[in-house]
Amino acid sequence: MKVLSPILACLALAVVANHAALSPEQYWSYKLPNTPMPKAVKEILHPELMEEKRTSVNVGGGGVNVNTGKGKPGGGTHVNVGRKGVGVNTGKPGGGTHVNVGRKGVGVNTGKPGGGTHVNVGGKGVGVNTGKPGGGTHVNVGGKGGGVSVHTGHKGKPVNVNVSPFVYNYAASETQIHEDPNVALFFLEKDMHPGATMSLHFTENTEKSAFLPYQTAQKIPFSSDKLPEIFNKFSVKPGSLKAEMMKNTIKECEQPAIEGEEKYCATSLESMIDYSISKLGKVDQAVSTEVEKQTPTQQYTITAGVQKMTNGKAVVCHKQNYAYAVFYCHKSETTRAYMVPLEGADGTKAKAVAVCHTDTSAWNPKHLAFQVLKVEPGTIPVCHFLPRDHIVWVPK
Repeated sequence: MKVLSPILACLALAVVANHAALSPEQYWSYKLPNTPMPKAVKEILHPELMEEKRTSVNVGGGGVNVNTGKGKPGGGTHVNVGRKGVGVNTGKPGGGTHVNVGRKGVGVNTGKPGGGTHVNVGGKGVGVNTGKPGGGTHVNVGGKGGGVSVHTGHKGKPVNVNVSPFVYNYAASETQIHEDPNVALFFLEKDMHPGATMSLHFTENTEKSAFLPYQTAQKIPFSSDKLPEIFNKFSVKPGSLKAEMMKNTIKECEQPAIEGEEKYCATSLESMIDYSISKLGKVDQAVSTEVEKQTPTQQYTITAGVQKMTNGKAVVCHKQNYAYAVFYCHKSETTRAYMVPLEGADGTKAKAVAVCHTDTSAWNPKHLAFQVLKVEPGTIPVCHFLPRDHIVWVPK
């Protein structure tokens, strides 16, 4: 009869005691000793790894605020708008600013001192004008979790936030169809083969919300009827951009799952691990999309070595907009997951996680995927690449 070592015995007691004595990393090692932690999880656990050579820009009801992070002057700049990142090349001092985002790029002209900021994207693109007081903010930028469209309008008018395209019971808005850079992530399974090319933009993980320890997250309310208390706890102004994003996340989490799927919103890494194990049994892999470096939108070619990781059951977790790390997870029995090697036109290599849904009959007929791919619900498998901070859990 085998006897547990003193260390393992202590760990076991700690797990029984509601995760209280284990850090998130320790809990992962205890529950998933043979499963490497994906890069996306490491970066959320240690956001300081993403701080070097970055400037963050936060867009809220009061305009655009720029805060310079660590790193030497001229060492690189990033803009944090919505859920994903926007790469910025500031060039030489005084030489103006240029931003690349989405499919067509964003040109930023800061103009003369006091003249405000104006941002345009593509033909219909993103307009941000902070020049005149009360002028409001209008932003359409791909966001973490599938793209966020924000309209604050003129001063005093409400903020509207589009839903994630990875929540399948919602219809896409006209703005989302034309402006969401994650539109390009959807494709048909028959087009996933070596030599196929796609125009893609795998934006950098710049969302700063980190995991809370399990015992802390369990004590914080997470429901629509507790929003005033939640806003107060995190010093979020009701009606602000951040408040509307948080409200939308809770709303999506409270909606019933579509037929054939089970859903759960994990408010800690520990709860995401527990949910995935409860639905899959033994977990073989937990993987996320990885890209060598940040690049603007470019052509990627699928190279040899496409690997099918599962042919049926999987749990896919999408990071949401919230004050701390929250993942919208759904378990499906009709999912095929692949690891797809890609090479960009500039030579950048990526390993992208692709998820193909073989039964879309319960999806909203006006979901983004159907409008972009011109197919009907339930007729053909619909696939999408996962953004860099989403995770797919694969059973053994």
